[in-house]
Amino acid sequence: MAKYRSVADLFRKRVQETPNLDAFQSPDGDGWKTYSWKEVDDEVRIIAAGLRDLGVEDGDRVAILCSTRIEWIFCDLGVNCAGAATTSIYPSTTPEDTQFIASDSGSVIAIVEDDEQVAKVSSQRAALPAVKHVINLTGAGSDDGWVVSFEDLKNKGAARLAAQPEEIDQIIDRIQSEDLATLIYTSGTTGKPKGVQLVHDCWCYIAEAIVETGLMSSKDKQYLWLPMSHSFGKMLECVVIAIGCPTAIDGRIPKIVENLAVIKPTFMAAAPRIFEKVYNKVVTGAKAKGFPTSAIFKWAVGVGRKVSQLKQAGKEPAGILALQFKVADKLVFSKLRNTFGGRVRFFISGSAPLNRDIAEFFHAAGLLILEGYGLTESSAASVVNRPDHNKFGTVGIPMPGTDVKIADNGEILLKSRGIMRGYYNLPEVTADTLRDGWLHTGDVGELDADGHLRITDRIKDLIKTSGGKYVAPQMIEGNLKAICPYIGNAVVHGNRRNFCSMLITLDPEAIQPWADENEIGGDYAAIARDPKTKAMMQGYIETLNTGLARWETIKKFAILEEDLTVENTLLTPSLKVKRKAVEAQYADLLDGFYGDSMASV
Repeated sequence: MAKYRSVADLFRKRVQETPNLDAFQSPDGDGWKTYSWKEVDDEVRIIAAGLRDLGVEDGDRVAILCSTRIEWIFCDLGVNCAGAATTSIYPSTTPEDTQFIASDSGSVIAIVEDDEQVAKVSSQRAALPAVKHVINLTGAGSDDGWVVSFEDLKNKGAARLAAQPEEIDQIIDRIQSEDLATLIYTSGTTGKPKGVQLVHDCWCYIAEAIVETGLMSSKDKQYLWLPMSHSFGKMLECVVIAIGCPTAIDGRIPKIVENLAVIKPTFMAAAPRIFEKVYNKVVTGAKAKGFPTSAIFKWAVGVGRKVSQLKQAGKEPAGILALQFKVADKLVFSKLRNTFGGRVRFFISGSAPLNRDIAEFFHAAGLLILEGYGLTESSAASVVNRPDHNKFGTVGIPMPGTDVKIADNGEILLKSRGIMRGYYNLPEVTADTLRDGWLHTGDVGELDADGHLRITDRIKDLIKTSGGKYVAPQMIEGNLKAICPYIGNAVVHGNRRNFCSMLITLDPEAIQPWADENEIGGDYAAIARDPKTKAMMQGYIETLNTGLARWETIKKFAILEEDLTVENTLLTPSLKVKRKAVEAQYADLLDGFYGDSMASV
């Protein structure tokens, strides 16, 4: 039986149990401001009452268009405590897609971060008749009252609470577990975004399941930077409320490493791209220092990998290896741990595959990365490795209360209370995705003898060459990232072609020292064009190919003169490559690889 009836009920009980303990921290000038659970409750109730004063009713949708910051948490909880559901919209969403999501969801209020986002919504105002008001979190309201400042919202809420002090508790009391809590629109790698309906019981289940695993406790501390518009971020919000552990929140990606050293968290969740960037920076930094630093680093990594593999087998290093590891830890690995604050128990990686070699590199340094798996449609967390039951190369074992099975075609199927109740306004798509009580994920995988799930690839991403051979592109791309520290992103191409090719982007931070060392001047594009860069990359491609089957090998490649980013719409906000969009944008380049060997339609 469910322990909590709703997210609002979950939050209220946390405040009642530990009102004076630390809840959240957020940047404040040169320092950090700490909020107790009671202080968070005060903010949330005022926002909830303010929303009701602006006309929000039970079951309404309120859109939040904002980057990850403390106000996102306050507003999301405020929306739920007002009896409404949050429609999450990424700040990078185009004006047209913003209008589509707000209209499709029927959102009656839009909470936006700043004047720039106000302008985005205002440009679509004529197509948003249902939106009664826009709330500007950091800017002013408008003369006609359509845009309301955050301060004015809170003033309205405070006045309403003074007149009706019991209203918010009465609203929370009548929220049901099957009421809609969150409407998250998929990032739309193809076609229009789909609204995933996640009810209160979805999030309560996830919170209860994580508590049952014992992964975290109230003694932990989280650093949260993930997009709160993504299910991964929302899941972590609910989990820390259930557990009662404090969380420092700051969505500025360039600040992650700097903040970690100050916050000193015990755990953090991230997409693999973050770990890849740290890995690239560490490896290229050691190379840049020259001999003997680079030699010591290479030796330490070799020792660390041996120790990592022993520990994965349940053994500890002994004899000479133990002494070598002690030296390696003092010279190299302890410094890397200190970069992350020195208290990290584990990281959680999700949203895309993490290369095993990179996971073992961090493990050698005493930084365990637990890979997990889930979809927006499953409330983010379905399967995860445990610190005492971890297996590299897998995404772990099912969460308590989650069933996993593999269909005859290799597709992963999921069942739990956390599964969405359907796509909003899309009954036919819902029926195709939810069949016989199982969520059809679209991912291909296998369960091993220990119950660990291994993800092979996406069904739609699998490449079938013109020779009839299947190729899993994500595995090849991950392998290249593990051996080449200069990679930003890689996209394998070859569906219905007679060989595989690849598009490559460089990591801007990692490639610059190498370019300086090789006397390559100019900007990113100039470095990408330089013959020395292509020759360097050719060496890594040849190394990559030695570990691949003949039909998987990369015969031709190109280094793109622009990285793949969220801003140029070639990455999703959760940093996944929009594979079809990349192939479409560079179609001429890809076609040129094949010349007369173009596949027939």
